[in-house]
Amino acid sequence: MSNLTIASVCLECDTEVAVPTGAELGDILACRGCGQEHEVVEISPTVRLDRAPEIEEDWGE
Repeated sequence: MSNLTIASVCLECDTEVAVPTGAELGDILACRGCGQEHEVVEISPTVRLDRAPEIEEDWGE
């Protein structure tokens, strides 16, 4: 029994992105083809991915 399922394709390079069966909303997954990070934004009825938000520096503010 595998703990991965193919859910979607990378929004940058169209490589299939493997999603763990226990994935939850907000999980960040990296494309194995180009490294683009994706956020899990929907679980049911199918897993849907979007580009992960970029982390911005606050420079101590």
